[in-house]
Amino acid sequence: MRIKKGDTVYIRSGKDGGKTGKVLRVDSSAGTVLVEGLNMYKKRSRPRKQGEKGEMINLPRPLNASKVMPYCSSCGRGVRVGFRSDGKVSTVRYCKRCQSVL
Repeated sequence: MRIKKGDTVYIRSGKDGGKTGKVLRVDSSAGTVLVEGLNMYKKRSRPRKQGEKGEMINLPRPLNASKVMPYCSSCGRGVRVGFRSDGKVSTVRYCKRCQSVL
C-alpha cells in the first residue's frame, strides 16, 4: 500500500470528498484506511446503569484505500506517489508532481 499510518491524505470522493485528514489505521488485507474526523457515523449507546441516559457517539468508519490519495504539503493537493532509493538501504516515497519526499 502507498499509504501509511500517520500520513495526511486527500479524500477523492464521497460525502467528505475534497477534505484532508490524518490516517489513524491501515488495514492492507481489507484495503481500507481509517481517517481521523472523516467518514463519521453516529452510534447509539444504551444506558448501562440504572438512572444513566443513553447517548449518541460519533465514530469514524474505514474508507476504501482507492478513495484516498497521499497529500503533498508543498503542492497543496493530492498526488501520485513514486518510490526511489535514497542512496542507503531504504527507499523513500516522493511526489510525482514536484519530486519532494513525502
